[in-house]
Amino acid sequence: MSTPRPDAAALPLPSPSPGPDTPARTRTAGTEPDPVGHRPVSTPDEPLDLIGIGIGPFNLSLAALAHPLTELRTAFYDQRPAFQWHPGLLIEDATLQVPFLADLVTLADPTSPWSFLNYLKHRGRLFPFYFAERFHIHRAEYDAYCRWVSTSLPALHFRHQVDAVRWNADRAAFEVDYTQLGAGGEAEALGRAYARNLALGIGSVPHVPEALKPLADAPAVPVLHSADYLAHRERLLAAEHITVIGGGQSGAEVFLDLLRARPAGREGLHWLARTGAFAPMEYSKLGLEHFTPDYTRYFHALPEPVRDELLPGQWQLHKGIDHGTLAAIHDELYRRTLHGGWPDATLTPGVTVRTAGRVGTTKVELHLEHPHQAARSRLTTDAVVLATGYRASRTDTLLAALDPYMRRDAAVRPRIDTEQRLVLDPCVTGSVFVQNAEHHTHGVGTPDLGLAAWRGATILNTLTGRPVYPLPARTAFTTFGLRPSPPRTAAPRPNSTLIENP
Repeated sequence: MSTPRPDAAALPLPSPSPGPDTPARTRTAGTEPDPVGHRPVSTPDEPLDLIGIGIGPFNLSLAALAHPLTELRTAFYDQRPAFQWHPGLLIEDATLQVPFLADLVTLADPTSPWSFLNYLKHRGRLFPFYFAERFHIHRAEYDAYCRWVSTSLPALHFRHQVDAVRWNADRAAFEVDYTQLGAGGEAEALGRAYARNLALGIGSVPHVPEALKPLADAPAVPVLHSADYLAHRERLLAAEHITVIGGGQSGAEVFLDLLRARPAGREGLHWLARTGAFAPMEYSKLGLEHFTPDYTRYFHALPEPVRDELLPGQWQLHKGIDHGTLAAIHDELYRRTLHGGWPDATLTPGVTVRTAGRVGTTKVELHLEHPHQAARSRLTTDAVVLATGYRASRTDTLLAALDPYMRRDAAVRPRIDTEQRLVLDPCVTGSVFVQNAEHHTHGVGTPDLGLAAWRGATILNTLTGRPVYPLPARTAFTTFGLRPSPPRTAAPRPNSTLIENP
C-alpha cells in the first residue's frame, strides 16, 4: 500500500467556497492564505497538532469543535470526493433514532455556529421546524446538515487517500503518506504530512455473511447489502420475489419501503432474522442512560472479561427496531387484510442462512435453519437485500508501522484509554485518538451519534491540556455499580506517559 514519498508536503488544494448560507470562516492559526485557498502547511520542522483520517460524522464533529481553537493547527483527510452519510439508506421518511440535539456540536457547545439549529437558521427554516415540533429529524436532513458543515470547514480535505502512517522518533511526529485523487478517483499526486497527533475515524464497512459473499460478488445476481439499497431499488422492485435478511432497523426500513411499493396481494416479500423476534429497541428514559458518559466510564473501568460478557446481551439497546417502524409495518400489513385474505409477505425470525447458491441464471436458493425447531428448509427468491450490519474498517495495513508500539488485550484488540487514545509504547510521545473503534473498551455508546460531541470535546481537552470544552461531571440519574467509577482527572498532555487499563 505504501509508496516512498518525497520528504515534503503535497501541493495545497483549494478549499470549498462558502455559499450565501454558510457561516463566515476564519483562517486556521499558523497558516497564511495562498493563491488556491486556506491550508495549514505541514513540514517536518512544523508539524500539525492533529491530522484526522476519515471524515464521517465523528471526525466531522471533531473538526467543527476544533475550528474555533486558534491554537490548534489541524487537517482532516478522506478519500471520498465529498461528505456522504449512508446514502443507500436515505429512504423517504426514515428518521434518526436520536434527537436532533445529537448533532455535531450541541451537547458540547450549544453556542457553536455549526449546530443543527444554526443550519436551519441559515436555510431560513427555523420557524417551519419550530411548528413541525420534530424531535427526531429525517435521516436525509441530517445528511444535508452534515454536508453543509463539511463544505464550510477549511481543515477538511476530500479526495485524499491516506496510505500509511509511521512514527518518526527524530521529529517526534507522525508521518502520514497520502495520495491526492482526481475527479475520477485516479491518483494525481503523492504527499506527506506531519502531525503530533492523529484522530482515526475511518468508520465501518458493510458486513456480508460468508455464506452469501460469492453471490454478492456476482454482478448478474441481485444480492446486495442494504448500504446500496437506494441505488438498486428500481431493479429490486422489478423482481417477482425479494428476501430481506436482517432483523435490525435497516432491515425493517427496507422491508417497509418495499412493502409500500408492492401491489396488494402480490407483495412477494420474505423477511428473515437471526434474532428470536423482530424486537423493539430499548427506548425507555433510564435505558437510554447506557448512552451517557457516566455509563461509558463505568464500562471502561470493568475488567476485560466482564466487558466481553456484557456486550452480546446488550444488543437490544442499539440493534433493535424503532417502535414507530414496527408499528408502521404492522399497519401496512393490516391495511392489506381489509378486503379479506393475507398479504404475500412472510416474516420469520429465529432463522439463520447456512448456505446459499444460484438456481439457473437469475434465482437464489437460501438454505435456512431454525435451531429451536431443529428444522431446515430452502427458500427460492429472485433478489436478496442483506441488512446484516457493519464491521469496523480494517486498519492493519494503514497502521502496520505502528503495530510494534501498540498495547493489546487478551483478545489481541488495541487497548484504548479513557481519553480515547490507543495505548502505545511510552517512546511514542504523540497520541492516536480513535472514534467508533472502541466498542470493546467503551461499550454500546461507541457508535451512537449522541456521544459524538462529548467524545470530540474529550479529545480536544486532552490535546490542549485544559478544559476548552467544560464537560459535566455527572450525566445520568442511574448510578452504575456499587463502587464509583474512577474519577476523571485533568487530561494529561499528549506527550505524557499513558497508563494502561488493567
